[in-house]
Amino acid sequence: MAYEVNGKSLETTANGYLVNLEEWNEEVANAIAAEEGITLSEKAWDIINFLRDEYFNNNANQPNERNMVKHFKGVWTDLPKVDTKALYEHFPMGPAKQASKVAGLPETKRKGGY
Repeated sequence: MAYEVNGKSLETTANGYLVNLEEWNEEVANAIAAEEGITLSEKAWDIINFLRDEYFNNNANQPNERNMVKHFKGVWTDLPKVDTKALYEHFPMGPAKQASKVAGLPETKRKGGY
């Protein structure tokens, strides 16, 4: 499988994760999201940027859903409740795994969100 972005073919793993993390940009994220059948909202970008920041600035950390909820409780103050359901609204196939794919990060080997 490969993603086509601006006439360039981007190599992926068998599960659709980018092989070369350096090839990622917002256009690539939108192409991956389209392939996943999702539209990236402002909050989806918050999740993507959080995951990329954790990965690149925190020793390749890939937070699970529990840690993502903890983080976004302090960020998404406009929502009445921030829980895993709020994350799944933006990445229905799993906020940790699907968002990581869209964010151009390696596939996490973790099984569950907790």
